Amino acid sequence: MNISQVTEAALSDIERRLLNEYQHNFPVSVTPFKDIADRIGCSETEVLESLRSLRERGIVSRVGPVISPSCVGASTLAAMSVPEGDLSKIASIVSSYDEVNHNYEREHAINLWFVVTAESELRVRQVLKDISNRTGYEIHNLTMLESYHIDLGFPLWC
Repeated sequence: MNISQVTEAALSDIERRLLNEYQHNFPVSVTPFKDIADRIGCSETEVLESLRSLRERGIVSRVGPVISPSCVGASTLAAMSVPEGDLSKIASIVSSYDEVNHNYEREHAINLWFVVTAESELRVRQVLKDISNRTGYEIHNLTMLESYHIDLGFPLWC
């Protein structure tokens, strides 16, 4: 399920406000959920329960920061050419690393793509080398040359 499948009526007032008002400017404090609760006039428990419900229903996939690449630690986009028959097995190996945020298949000769984020460039290179050694496939390290910001936040309801 995604937000396009949800009607406004299917959401509580708290859920609507969380989705609309906190795509940006999420409080950075020791008690962010209490801060939100105070602003929207409910309890911290209600905020946490609403976010849990949104996740369980598949409306929200995560609540967390989006950090610009290389502001903290190091990251890279990587890709591999994997035969279709090995794709699931290799994707599972890639996903087993804590440093791998996600991976996905593309319809191309270079068909398995993933992002590696670690505390240093050295650790990123170590992870890529280890994945290559474990899988037997070459990895294309696609280091970012220029960053672009695409703001995916938007008002859902007025």
